[in-house]
Amino acid sequence: MDFTRIKSDINGNPRFAVHFLTLEPEGADYGAMTISERYQRVIKAANKLGGRKYHNRAYGGGVAFQAYECELPRLVELVRALLENKQ
Repeated sequence: MDFTRIKSDINGNPRFAVHFLTLEPEGADYGAMTISERYQRVIKAANKLGGRKYHNRAYGGGVAFQAYECELPRLVELVRALLENKQ
């Protein structure tokens, strides 16, 4: 996974960012969807699991999660499952 450690939240809990393309299901057919529409779709699914839109000068198109490193693979699976069910 291509998670990047970012600044901890106000309580000191670790946060990680990942590009939204990493969270999309592999081999999915998006037809006429634009990149912007795909990004919004991933953000909406990630919000249900505590993910938030994350972008700054150095990192665009990201999703941030407050989680410990051992929880990250499970978060990816859950977001992909949510997206597959919406298609």
